[in-house]
Amino acid sequence: MSEPKLDDCDRSQRLELGDSIESMPPNPKHSGFVSAIRDLPTPPVGHPSEEGISRREIIGYEGYLKELARKLRQNMTLGEVLLWQRLKRKQMRGYDFDRQRPIDRYIVDFYCKDLKLAIEIDGSSHDGEEAKINDDIRQERLESLGVRFLRFMDADVKRNMEMVVDSIELWIDELSL
Repeated sequence: MSEPKLDDCDRSQRLELGDSIESMPPNPKHSGFVSAIRDLPTPPVGHPSEEGISRREIIGYEGYLKELARKLRQNMTLGEVLLWQRLKRKQMRGYDFDRQRPIDRYIVDFYCKDLKLAIEIDGSSHDGEEAKINDDIRQERLESLGVRFLRFMDADVKRNMEMVVDSIELWIDELSL
């Protein structure tokens, strides 16, 4: 089989000098997902070049959060430590979770990029009316970016870890149905 030549392509499939990628018509074969290299479409499902390419959408974050997240990872609450023991190293249905993950202008307790799932552990610092309002604003903002939330009370994580783990596994299982 001979290799295709530029002349074999119609005008919609090639760029002329001075054209930009934005000027090209969309390729209906692409799935519409955004690759890890922003703004570049991933190959169609099953395409040989798809191997090894992440299909997850990357949500950026404010740069100043990086150091704060590092400090939070060093000072996790007991509930966070206990749940992290069950989430790390892809123990949760084979999914990779990050702890104290910056997203947009916030930091979530745990985050799975492939599922776009944030898991929050609400301790006593979330009890006040102002804290609840701030949590709602934060969650609404992140949900507008496509992030989904599971929330657990700190006491439930400490006293009934199996119920928490079962709830997360059930959520993941229902998502894949």
